[in-house]
Amino acid sequence: MATRTEKAQAIEVLVEEIKASNVLYLADTSSMDAESTSNLRRACNKAGIRMKVVKNTLLRKAMERVEGRDYTGLMPSLVGQTSILFAEKGNAPAKLIKDFRKKDQTKPALKSAWIDEAVFVGDDQLVMLSNLKGKEELIGDIIALLQSPIKNVVSGLQGSGAHKIAGLVKALEARAN
Repeated sequence: MATRTEKAQAIEVLVEEIKASNVLYLADTSSMDAESTSNLRRACNKAGIRMKVVKNTLLRKAMERVEGRDYTGLMPSLVGQTSILFAEKGNAPAKLIKDFRKKDQTKPALKSAWIDEAVFVGDDQLVMLSNLKGKEELIGDIIALLQSPIKNVVSGLQGSGAHKIAGLVKALEARAN
């Protein structure tokens, strides 16, 4: 059994890890055997996701100590065995869990997720979370939408209409003189 000092240190480490990430997934890996859990850890490492099995009490205390963030929506899911997944991209852990389930029928179940202040609860959220677009993808979509009208104008000017417009400009110029 860990001493009070060891527990306090574990909580402080969790507080720092939670502060450093805007994406937290809580998963139930209790139905997985040691080999499956090890395979999941390897898959997480490969995908740049940090996975950690934590005690619910310590995680609850750590979440309560993080200032400026509200994790109360995650608290009801802190029952049973809990693995926490830290990631940079909001959809990365969901995609990983979804892909992992294809290979290994012993599935990790999604308890809840916290992505940039938004809380998602329940394993039924997995498909929706895996389809979330990341910040880079959204910026790319916005740029494409903004470029579309400009491309239409430029292509219109480059087509047969360009001669007509040039003719109109010359005619207007001649009238002005």
